[in-house]
Amino acid sequence: VQLQASGGGLVQAGGSLRLSCAASGRTFSRSTMGWFRQAPGKEREFVAAIDWSGGRTYYADSVKGRFTISRDNNKNTVNLQMNSLEPEDTAVYCCAAGQPPLYAYDRPSFYDYWGQGTQVTVSS
Repeated sequence: VQLQASGGGLVQAGGSLRLSCAASGRTFSRSTMGWFRQAPGKEREFVAAIDWSGGRTYYADSVKGRFTISRDNNKNTVNLQMNSLEPEDTAVYCCAAGQPPLYAYDRPSFYDYWGQGTQVTVSS
């Protein structure tokens, strides 16, 4: 699976952005898709994940209620709608694909494929 993330940019606090991740490869529809982010000087952290069917979604507490993850298996895409953005959301966002067990959807080591990051900057 090859992944290409897009949609990052500069936005004011309270604004919105929509990230997209385009995937190629036959295993996309069977993969859990995740979004992770990394801010300067910080470790990579889990943001959101969605199972292969789209029926289950998972969110970090810090983004719950503000971010929404979705996928379209016909178009091989996964999206992250980010609303009410805060300066603390500033980071490089990466999409990832894998088949993590339910207890590990938030662990980067269980994802096999990673896209390049897209920068999200939220100004105060």
